[in-house]
Amino acid sequence: MTYRKDHIAKGTAHNRRPGIAMAATTITIHNTGNPSSTAANERAWLTNPSNNRTASYHIVVDDKEAIECLPLNESAWHAGDGSRAKSGNRTSIGVEICERNYSQSLDNAVKLVAAMLKERGWGIDRLRRHWDWSGKVCPRLMYDSGKWTGWIEFKNRVAAELDGEGDEDKLILSNYQWGVVEDNVKKLLDRKVITDQNWLQKAENRTLTASELAWLTFVIASK
Repeated sequence: MTYRKDHIAKGTAHNRRPGIAMAATTITIHNTGNPSSTAANERAWLTNPSNNRTASYHIVVDDKEAIECLPLNESAWHAGDGSRAKSGNRTSIGVEICERNYSQSLDNAVKLVAAMLKERGWGIDRLRRHWDWSGKVCPRLMYDSGKWTGWIEFKNRVAAELDGEGDEDKLILSNYQWGVVEDNVKKLLDRKVITDQNWLQKAENRTLTASELAWLTFVIASK
């Protein structure tokens, strides 16, 4: 996953970048509500002339990248709870998770949010849902008919990432070795030994874990 800054300009239509200074105390998680859009699509929507909503967000993350759309020390209109000094809009960093290739987008969101928490010396108690500010069913893919099992799982995964539990399974390879892995995953897909394109995306993004590579090796050996 890459991280890049592409801030919308001050004066963007419908006050989407109000320029209000913010000292964030929490991070708020959202789903985009669009099953087909990418992070780049969501960033472009903020400056699309047909968009007439006063809504914005700080970061949007998908299966390949995270884009910072507003500075993290400025308010954004993402929480739906107005402009009071202690509102989510004024105190919380809004992170939108894309729904396309959701499993990988969620993986990237876990890593991104854990890194943001660690950078600030925060724990998962600093995480909020859009729901917590305004009662909107968002992040909707974590709702599970009101049980919020996806939200609980997300927080647990972020906590594990913070604790470094994912490090043992991290795959450390050279650029050449990653290239070999990627080429061979492509061959496996072409030969239909495997059919899930997520394998190629993981190889390309270098997020394939040691246990996943071991499983692929087992599959090849058993054919």
